[in-house]
Amino acid sequence: MRGLVLLILAMTSVGLAQAQQGPTRSGVLVYGATPAGIAAALAAADDGENVLLIEPSARIGGLAASGLSHTDLRTFEGLSGAFLDYSRRVQAYYAAKYGADSPQVRDSLHGVFAEPSVALAVFREMLAERKTATVATGARLTSVATTSAQGRPHVTSATFVKPDGTAWTVAADVFIDATYEGDLLAAAGVPYRVGREGRAEFGESLAPEQPDGELQAYNFRLIMTRDPRIRVAPPRPAGYRREDYQPVLEMLKAGRFRSIFGYPDGCIFKAHVPPLPNAKYDINDVSKGLIRLSLPGRNLGWPEGGPAERERIAADHMNDTLGLLYFLQNDEEVPAQYREEAASWGLCRDEFEETGGLPPQLYVREARRMEGAFTFTQKDAESLPDENRAVLHADSIAVGDYGNNCHGTNHEGPRFGGRHTGEFYKVPKPYQIPYGVLTPKQVDNLLAPGAASSSHVGFCALRLEPIWMSLGQAAGHAAHLARVEARPVQSVPIVRLQESLHRAGSATIYVSDVPPGSPDFEIVQTIGTAGGLHGLAPTSPPGPHKKRKDSPYLEAFPNHAASLDAPLDAPLAARWRKLAEGLGLRVDGLPEADGRTTRGDWLRAAARPSR
Repeated sequence: MRGLVLLILAMTSVGLAQAQQGPTRSGVLVYGATPAGIAAALAAADDGENVLLIEPSARIGGLAASGLSHTDLRTFEGLSGAFLDYSRRVQAYYAAKYGADSPQVRDSLHGVFAEPSVALAVFREMLAERKTATVATGARLTSVATTSAQGRPHVTSATFVKPDGTAWTVAADVFIDATYEGDLLAAAGVPYRVGREGRAEFGESLAPEQPDGELQAYNFRLIMTRDPRIRVAPPRPAGYRREDYQPVLEMLKAGRFRSIFGYPDGCIFKAHVPPLPNAKYDINDVSKGLIRLSLPGRNLGWPEGGPAERERIAADHMNDTLGLLYFLQNDEEVPAQYREEAASWGLCRDEFEETGGLPPQLYVREARRMEGAFTFTQKDAESLPDENRAVLHADSIAVGDYGNNCHGTNHEGPRFGGRHTGEFYKVPKPYQIPYGVLTPKQVDNLLAPGAASSSHVGFCALRLEPIWMSLGQAAGHAAHLARVEARPVQSVPIVRLQESLHRAGSATIYVSDVPPGSPDFEIVQTIGTAGGLHGLAPTSPPGPHKKRKDSPYLEAFPNHAASLDAPLDAPLAARWRKLAEGLGLRVDGLPEADGRTTRGDWLRAAARPSR
């Protein structure tokens, strides 16, 4: 089994382009074909850049194409930009293959659920449409060359090892580190954090009292099914020892679990519901459960580990999960009701075919975090006093609404029946993410949407694939602006960057009733990001946020609408006029707040092209 895990991690089959034939010069180089990296490459290519996207493994798509298929989000209204495009393409894929009214379209849930094979196909399609984007797989970063430009460190080139073991050096004007680990930024000498800050450093209630080196736990996201037509039995891992799992027997016999597979708790393997298309399930760690797939402490060598260390850690996690699964499915002392249920589940014959049905990437929830121009913390995802919205960031380049979520950073007690510590789950109001999380303090041509600048607690709100795609999209547009204007990335004109994002349908503030594609989207985003929507609505009443009837997600956050049909009052007209002047919008001929003018009327007038 360990050999198979090493094969999974070391596969170097050719992707969309061969690393061996790759260019030696590019306008923008993106390292890491994660969703963030793909979004960065798409945005830069849409701006006309020659982009080289390099992935160290054999498979693009990061965790979205490697098992994390039950997308983490709170509301559909929080989706925009590259991820919204991706999800719509997923839905279109299922509609074209199975029919618009098919169960597969229904189970894709507007395209946010996708089988890994479908996610991979959609990502490939998106990249193939960009003729100035080249993708190379199987090339791992080994070093970065830097120089000094006007007193700032400047990356000149990056060197990779190709599948045949030879070196490949690429020069570029702007570099984007979209890896989960921050490998490129670390090689470039950018300062970074690993571990947790103490509570006092940023005043975070979710942080520990004292700083430490603990990391959020990792686990594999298996894709499994009960459909006998595609079900295959999981393998017995090499080195399997029955005695490692015997303590589970006492817990089963005591009836401490309703089932082996279930949702959301009372089980050992969390099978997310609703299921994915074609009767497949994303299998995850059970939050606060008695038995965990995540293994805090056993991942500490990952962030700064070399290939061999990371292969060892991944093999340890895979063997632990498969060993537990094999025990539950096959050991004769497991009570029959549990053993038979467990045995009814298997891997999917048509997923991860190159790696025996096992996902090729470990779910790295947290590794390095850049120390950048702005550090995103718990407070940035919290509402202001007497304000329905979270703290205003006028330099926002992305939106999140998921919240701070940590599966634990340590473990107390026995492997089975103990408890994770450092675990928290907090649902805030939608929040803005400022540009400074992408930029180093010094290096002038590097952006990092993956290992974004944040505290441990803050990162636990940023580490979701829809948010990572938004950050990557912003990084791609910023790279273009920095290159064509010969600016350091730190001084990219924020208003122009936001204009690029808004044109591409990417939100910089949460607005529940003006979605991407609306003719009012750009002007509402512009005024709202400048502060025009703060203070318009009362704070939401206390109580649980309602769930949508047709999904596991929530309804739109209350009191986050622009309400364009509402009458425009004089104080708001005066406030918006001042904001418009600061943004360089036309203010001549704007309608008066006469009782008949609506908010939408005023904003549409302000959206007229400047003379």
